Amino acid sequence: MNARPRSKTAATWLALLGGAFGLHRFLRHGLRDPWGWLHLLAMLAGLGGLLRLRVFGLDDASAAWMLPLGGLSVAAAALSAIVTGLTPDERWDVRHNAGRAGGTPPSGWGAVLGVIAALLVGATVLMSSLAFGLQRWFELQSGPEVSDQSTSVPR
Repeated sequence: MNARPRSKTAATWLALLGGAFGLHRFLRHGLRDPWGWLHLLAMLAGLGGLLRLRVFGLDDASAAWMLPLGGLSVAAAALSAIVTGLTPDERWDVRHNAGRAGGTPPSGWGAVLGVIAALLVGATVLMSSLAFGLQRWFELQSGPEVSDQSTSVPR
C-alpha cells in the first residue's frame, strides 16, 4: 500500500469543520463506523430541533431535546479535533501512516490554530447546549405557570 501520507493538520480541520456530521470518522474508519453514524444522526436531530424551534417557538418540547443533541455532536467533534491536533507527530505517523510512502507532513501552526478554533467552538457550543437543555428541562419539570394571580409588592 503505497498511498500518500495522511496529514494531521487536515485531519484536525476536517474534524472541526465536518466532524459534527461524522466525516472525520468515516474518512478514518469507513462507512461501517457506528460512531460516525451516531454523529450524523445526532446532528440531523439537532438541525431538526433548530427547525422546530423556528417554526413552533420555545414552547416546543421536542426541540428541547433535539437541539442539544446537535450541540453535543458539535462539541464531540471539537474534542476529536483537539485530540487529533495534540497527538504527537510520531504517534500520528505510526497510527495513520504505517505503510505509506514518505513520512508525516509536518503539522506546524495549522494544527495548533485548528486546536485553538476547536477549543473556542467546542466550549461555546457545549455550554450553550447544556444551558438550553437544562433550562428547558427545568421549565418542563416545574409544570404550567399560573399567571392569573397577581402578586403584590410590599412598599
